[in-house]
Amino acid sequence: MTGGPNQNGETSGPVADPLMESRGAALGMVLDGSLSQGVEVRLDPSASVEEIKVGAFVTIRGDNNNFFGVVTDVSLGTTDPRLKHTPPPVDNPFIAQVMSGTVAYGTISVLPNLIMPAVMGDDQQGPSAAKTIPPHFSRAYVASQRDVEAVFGKEDQRHFWIGSPLDMEHKLCVDLDEMVKRSIGVFGKSGTGKTFLTRLLLVGILQQGQASTLIFDMHSEYGWGAADPENNRFAKGLKQLFPAQVSTFTLDEDSSRRRQSPFDEVVRIGYGEIEPEDIEMLRETLNLSEVAASAAFNLQQKFGQRQWMSKFLALDGRDSIFEMANEIQVQPNALASLYNRLNRLKRFDFLVESAGQDAANRVVEHLDQGRHVVLEFGKYGRDLTAYMLVSNLLTRRIHNQYVDRKEEAEGGQGRDPRPLVIVIEEAHKFLSQSVASHTIFGTIARELRKYNVTLMVIDQRPSGIDSEVMSQVGTRLTCLLDNERDIEAVLEGTPGSRQLRTVLARLEPKQQALIFGHALPMPVVIHTREYGSTDSYEQLSRSAAGWTPPAPGEAMETQKERLDREISELFPEDG
Repeated sequence: MTGGPNQNGETSGPVADPLMESRGAALGMVLDGSLSQGVEVRLDPSASVEEIKVGAFVTIRGDNNNFFGVVTDVSLGTTDPRLKHTPPPVDNPFIAQVMSGTVAYGTISVLPNLIMPAVMGDDQQGPSAAKTIPPHFSRAYVASQRDVEAVFGKEDQRHFWIGSPLDMEHKLCVDLDEMVKRSIGVFGKSGTGKTFLTRLLLVGILQQGQASTLIFDMHSEYGWGAADPENNRFAKGLKQLFPAQVSTFTLDEDSSRRRQSPFDEVVRIGYGEIEPEDIEMLRETLNLSEVAASAAFNLQQKFGQRQWMSKFLALDGRDSIFEMANEIQVQPNALASLYNRLNRLKRFDFLVESAGQDAANRVVEHLDQGRHVVLEFGKYGRDLTAYMLVSNLLTRRIHNQYVDRKEEAEGGQGRDPRPLVIVIEEAHKFLSQSVASHTIFGTIARELRKYNVTLMVIDQRPSGIDSEVMSQVGTRLTCLLDNERDIEAVLEGTPGSRQLRTVLARLEPKQQALIFGHALPMPVVIHTREYGSTDSYEQLSRSAAGWTPPAPGEAMETQKERLDREISELFPEDG
């Protein structure tokens, strides 16, 4: 069969089989395995074991199903055990060639994650979880572009291009709609690219426009930009890429000016905004005993929610503190310890007796306008006490507003608040087993998306995060981890965790990540797309073809409201 004329009017050659076009290079055939452990594929003599890496995608053509899986191990085998003790004279090229692929061969372990749709490209029937395995002698192939798109989708309003599969140039996308429905985790040891991976995710959320973000920017890396010493360049932040959609708040305006980082708001927090729950969360960083931390609740009961800290710090001398201890029935030494530790907070210039503007309300106002908010900490980012205090305090008050709005909407008195993703670093400090129940972040994680608020947690010590909280993290993006406890924590409760452990341990130290969870149909290892060059900035700030990101405030419009508006524009009322 021949094709029609080409652009030059010449007749083309035979038309290729569409099925063959969809296949990648042949690898070998299935000879062994199980659903839980994966299948063993014996490589063809033409397939080089050196070119196949853990994490690569493979398709397997069974009798009735097409399977899509990932390579979890690469090994060597032989049909003659004597070769291990008496190797042949492989300096003879002919002998080596004859034995390779026959007596001696390569093997790959493949975990078949998905069953592909019967018709490639069928949007109505996507991939489904594999509940069986291909039979003996099924052929295995390198996954093609068409395979990858059938599984992960094409770049569009819903799907964001985050990187490429290992040793492939195909675009691999995450489903942003699914990702923001539950909390997100970005993990990896120091220096493995967590910050750049987080920036990419935030760019995707910004482009999609269906959620706002509040970023507690510990090291001032996400707002205007930050140095990239690895590549000897300056990496642009979200404010430079999306100036109309991002608002920058700062705790340290001097630092912002020195870095030439423009800001929209300066944050000041009054003593009256600090609650005993905030102090209880800071027990470890303030070196407070449980008794001393709980004394804050006694003080609140005596002086009131807005006055307890100011009046307590106004006490003068040890005698006054001991007298107060007797009055509120607290151990004197414990109250004295609390007094000394709270006095240390006065070193934070952003803490004032009375703040002129309510920082939490200002953040919410910007979020209501459809903007994304980055709070830069400046010099205070080096102090974990400051970071935890401000993040917990503001999040608690913002979350309270979202709860009220959600309940009003359910009662028909208002509109659902726009979904909000709150980004925190050093997450194990907020979400450890000892403090998770005392922080608003633990509450948000357990609520899932009940009040339209989720988390994006960034951490190099995932083993320090409470296991219950970790179980609520819907999508996990993990760079290299070398601590066994951290690896176990990230993979706990994940199907195929034994095989994924092998994959995770073999990640490159830069620009590679294992991604799994709600945003993808199966676990995948990616080489992250570039962030930092002129071309990358142009791509990242440009929306995917066929759609336009919402302008500030526009994303607050519901689907019904948008439909009503479009109808009214098409059929305006007379007169």
